[in-house]
Amino acid sequence: MLYSPDEIRERFETFFQSLDYSHEPDTLYEPVRYILSPGGKRIRPVLLLLATGMFSDEMENSLRAAAGIEILHNFSLLHDDLMDNADMRRGIPTVHKRWNRNSAILAGDVMSMIAPRYLSDIEGKNRKQVMDLVLDTFIGVFDGQQYDMDFETRNDVTSEEYIEMIRLKTSIVLAACLKAGALLGGASESDASLLYRFGEKVGLAFQLQDDLLDVYGDPAVFGKKIGGDILCNKKTYLYISARARANAAMHEELDRWALYDGPDPQSKIDGVKAVYDALRVREQSESLIGALFAEAMAVLDEVSAPAERKTVLKEYVNSLMNRGK
Repeated sequence: MLYSPDEIRERFETFFQSLDYSHEPDTLYEPVRYILSPGGKRIRPVLLLLATGMFSDEMENSLRAAAGIEILHNFSLLHDDLMDNADMRRGIPTVHKRWNRNSAILAGDVMSMIAPRYLSDIEGKNRKQVMDLVLDTFIGVFDGQQYDMDFETRNDVTSEEYIEMIRLKTSIVLAACLKAGALLGGASESDASLLYRFGEKVGLAFQLQDDLLDVYGDPAVFGKKIGGDILCNKKTYLYISARARANAAMHEELDRWALYDGPDPQSKIDGVKAVYDALRVREQSESLIGALFAEAMAVLDEVSAPAERKTVLKEYVNSLMNRGK
């Protein structure tokens, strides 16, 4: 049976909210329930289940795998928000803003222990392969997070270094979801690997788009305040491209805003954005996003699954690329 992404998401949400992972003290598990409550797009579970659905109608193992990955993903977001001191996530206050920093740390810690329970419930011959894939993937995510932190104190970060960092932080999770879902659906190793490559390229385009929306998106649609990367001096593709194109005066302007710690954060956002606009780095970023997305679609075409099932995945991924605009 061919399910739409909305049907897949609803099926996952029903399963996910039925999980009973909390016990006493409630002060620990209330923040966990808060961050895992309905409302997120559930992109990673949907991708995993869509990949399974390309090869099989049996979803039970994939639901367990998707639950484990979704908990690990939200754990990583919780700590990422904490490190960035972000105010909002998905249009609501972040955990450390709703409670406090210590509660956020501990909630993340327990989530990292809960998630493997559901991964270990996977049955069948691919159980260990999928578990190893997921756990290795999130080690890579943390490697990427460290690179991201290291980049904050450097002005010589190259675009190649940045692309590798976002591959680790974002792309490999989407890629792992697609490969895991395919394996659990009975796909060949070749098709599962193609879907991994597809996910890597989509993930790069997805994160570059996210960076773009952080500067140029609509906060009401994007779900968080605009300009957070600028305020945190993140070395995004936009920033790296700007430094590569800037003349001496523009370098000084970027350096001045990087040191700004005044009472008007919006002035910093506007100042850096003005440099971006002058150097047309938005257009450069959009060009790279388009190229990566086209490469991803070419890889998906190689997967030996029914065309109509690949079309569902294509349409879903295309809808993700148009979010927040």
